[in-house]
Amino acid sequence: MTLWMRIIRNFMKITLITVGKIKEKFFREAVSEYEKRLSRYCKLRIEETADEKTPEQASAVQREQILQKEGERIDRLIPEEAYVVTLEIEGRKLTSERFAGEIERLCVNGTSHIVFVIGGSLGLHHTIKERADLALSFSDMTFPHQLMRVVLLEQIYRAYRIINGEPYHK
Repeated sequence: MTLWMRIIRNFMKITLITVGKIKEKFFREAVSEYEKRLSRYCKLRIEETADEKTPEQASAVQREQILQKEGERIDRLIPEEAYVVTLEIEGRKLTSERFAGEIERLCVNGTSHIVFVIGGSLGLHHTIKERADLALSFSDMTFPHQLMRVVLLEQIYRAYRIINGEPYHK
């Protein structure tokens, strides 16, 4: 393990704040695998917060109330000093290499805690979006939050492999 890798591992905390729990075994297994892989690069924590049940024909007012409740729960989990990255369809799209560069830049500049936020089925409340230091998009498509958690963990793992000059699949 290189000195740079030891510094990053001991220094960087990464937290995923997610709305809802993972119910499917195959998603839980994938998350567990990436947690294990990432343990050599950073201190990873996953915080789950309850999702609100959304009626099938929810009105705009109901949707806003749901987003607000979920947003309040998310907000309580975000440490004040953290660099906050929200996952949003409207966010910036980055290549894996640029994403790795962002993580490395944050570490070099003294950021010790990155928090990634994955919203529920309705997305994120505007107060959480406004709190973000970076809004990140993986696609213009919509993904289930369970799958997005796996995709995000894979990209964080890939980023650390890139930062450390280790091979990864292109």
